[in-house]
Order: sequence, then C-alpha cells, then structure tokens
Amino acid sequence: MTTIQAVRGTRDILPDQVSYWQRVETTARDILTKAAYREIRTPVFELTSLFERGIGEATDVVGKEMYTFHDRDTPPRSLTLRPEGTAGVVRAFIENSLFAQGGVQRLWYKGPMFRYEKPQAGRQRQFHQVGLELLGSPNPRADAEVIAIATDLLQSLGLRDLQMRLNSVGDRVDRQRYRDALVAYLTPFQADLDPDSQNRLTRNPLRILDSKDARTQQIAQNAPSILDHLSPESQRHFEQVQQLLTDLDIAYQLDPCLVRGLDYYTHTAFEIQSDHLGAQATVCGGGRYDGLVSELGGPETPAVGWAIGLERLILLLQQAQPVPTSQPDFYLVCRGEKAEAQSLVLAQKLRHAGFSVDLDLSGSPFGKQFKRADRSGAVACLVLGDAEAEAKTVQVKWLQSGEQQPMSQADLLAMPEILRSEITVVRQVTAHDSV
Repeated sequence: MTTIQAVRGTRDILPDQVSYWQRVETTARDILTKAAYREIRTPVFELTSLFERGIGEATDVVGKEMYTFHDRDTPPRSLTLRPEGTAGVVRAFIENSLFAQGGVQRLWYKGPMFRYEKPQAGRQRQFHQVGLELLGSPNPRADAEVIAIATDLLQSLGLRDLQMRLNSVGDRVDRQRYRDALVAYLTPFQADLDPDSQNRLTRNPLRILDSKDARTQQIAQNAPSILDHLSPESQRHFEQVQQLLTDLDIAYQLDPCLVRGLDYYTHTAFEIQSDHLGAQATVCGGGRYDGLVSELGGPETPAVGWAIGLERLILLLQQAQPVPTSQPDFYLVCRGEKAEAQSLVLAQKLRHAGFSVDLDLSGSPFGKQFKRADRSGAVACLVLGDAEAEAKTVQVKWLQSGEQQPMSQADLLAMPEILRSEITVVRQVTAHDSV
C-alpha cells in the first residue's frame, strides 16, 4: 500500500522542533502584551475579493500564488486561503466597528498563511507568521514604534546579525508620479528585462525594482529614485521616522529599491534581513498602509504594521542555538500490579502540584526503566515497586549524584516548595557544568 505523505510545500513540526516555536510565540506574546497590543484571531479563509481589492490584482500574490476555490453555496462563492494577515485583520476591524471605540487600535495575530510558491528553505506553501497592526495614527511615532517592537522581539530571541532596509513609497500621488517616471526610464530597456519584469512594466512597474534577475538589477541601478519624487509632506514624514529610529539607536540603511510586494503600502516600508538565510533573506517586513481601510469599505484610517515569518526566524534560531529540550522533573518507574496502578495516582498528584512527570508505562524490568530514566534528562527518578506500594512509600533517586532515599508518598507530596528548590539547584549546577 502506498504511504501517504505530507503535501509538497507543507511540513510537520516535530516535538523536538516545537520548543523553538513555543519560545518564539511566548516571547512575542510577552513583548506585544507589554506594548498594549491585543491578540485578534481571524479565519484562515476569506472571500477572494478581500485580497483582490486589498492586496492588488496586479500583484504576484493575487495573480499567481493564492489558493482559491469555490464553496458549495448557491451560487458558489470564491474563497481564498489567506496569503497574508493584514487584509483579514482590517476586514475584522471594519466589520466589527473597532474604529468606533476611538483612539488607536493595537492588534496582533499569529497563525498559518498559504501561498503557492516554489518550496525551499524558509519558504513553504503553508507558512506561519506573527504580525501586528497599529490602526488609527498617522504620526511617524507609530511607524517608529512598530519597528522598535520588531527589533525588540528579534533581539530578545538572541538574534544580532540583522540589517534593516528602510524606504518611503510616498502617498498615492507620489507613487503615481514616480510610476510614470519609472516607466519612462524602463521602456527603452523593455526587451532586456526578464520576462516577469516585462509583464510588470505596465501592470506593476515598482515591483521591477525587486527583481532578482541580474540583468534587470543592473538596469534598475540607474533608475530614478522614489525618494526624489516625494511630496514635501511625505518627505517630512520620512525624515521624522528616520530621526526617531536614530533616537532609539536602531540602525538602518536607506534602500530606494525597497517597495514590498503588496499594493497597499504607503509612506514607510521596511524589511529586517539576515545574511544567513540565502535567497529568502527577509525575516520581518512591513510598513504603512493608510488607504487600505477605506479601500475595503471602512472609514479613512491611517495604519502601519509588520509580519515576521516564523519558519525563517526559527531557521536562524536553529543555526545559533542548540535544540532546547523539554526535560521532566521526575521519571517514575514502577513494576508490579499494585505499584503500576498506584504509580498513575502518584504521577497525577505530582502533576497537579506543578511538577512535570514522565511515567514509564512499559512494564519492563527495572533495569530497562532506569536506562530510560537516565536518557530522559529528569532530575530525579521515583521508584515504586509492590513493596513501596504496600507501604505507601517511594524511593527517590537523584540522578546526577546517584543518591537514593526512601520517603513516604505523603511526605513527598507535602513538600512541593522544597522539592522545587532542590530541582532548581540541580538544573543550575547541570547547566553550569555543561558550559
């Protein structure tokens, strides 16, 4: 019989890898909560028109990469697995009238996204993001705040070799003026551009600046800069963002070719990149999108946000840090009918007291169970045979020192703080000795 495998572009996150994900998610939740961002959870599929209107029909995401299907309604509706998180959050912001609460809405999300792309390291067809959206402020401080939070999150995870690229794509008037200048410059080179860029010349010319084709990049080097086509208001906004980042000691590099891949961006655009990810260098990307809420039917609402790709982030963590393992406090071995029955009760009572307990269910001879206890990384092994079960005692063997002592089960359960303190000391000594 043929073995069923995961669909190409998806992958299992195995127990040894999940600890990385949990660490990232816990750190993100802590930092975002301290910055007054509230979590929002939106559906993984939406009406296709949300992304066509929000992201832009001329983008690669809408034109080539979306997973779109029809449901069983009459007439059938076109639905799409979400390729990114912002459009869904904005739809929820409008539909649930969050704007009516007044002031600024700070929201964050996490979860899977879907794009039909060529799978490679750091890029899957089902991928995961953590993102935030700050809705309701046109102030440059909002731009700087979200960038600062992204920087804090990545640094809190121990990542240091990162570079920030920063640009402004201006407002819609600025961008149209720049688009005209860019098309005028590129048109004489049309035949020399790569096929994708030739198609983009009339549909989405700014995306040509982001081409990975060597010849196209060479042509684009001498293209006019969008920074020379900003209005005085857009220029002031961008200068204030730069000054705020300088005040925050956040290093950045201006990159006039940075345009991002979604049509809704206005003014500030940024990416945080790593040299350790190959072609998929961007770990975090975002910017301002002042027209998206009104484009989707809501009131005029300035907004700014970003998303972090978790697969790429975790690749960096795996390169920099050893696999974090989840080790139990106690490994409980038992043998004998009465001992095996009693062991489950004892394990549950210890778990309720806040300890992690790995209960051996094998029924193997004690020698084999002790070997598994040693491999588990537990601080102590609890030994329960029928004699101990009859006397309501347990043997406590501290695995690092080999010391063993009998103890009544009642006494064991009555001293959780002392046990917790001893476990902490043993873990600290073990960690110090391994350095």
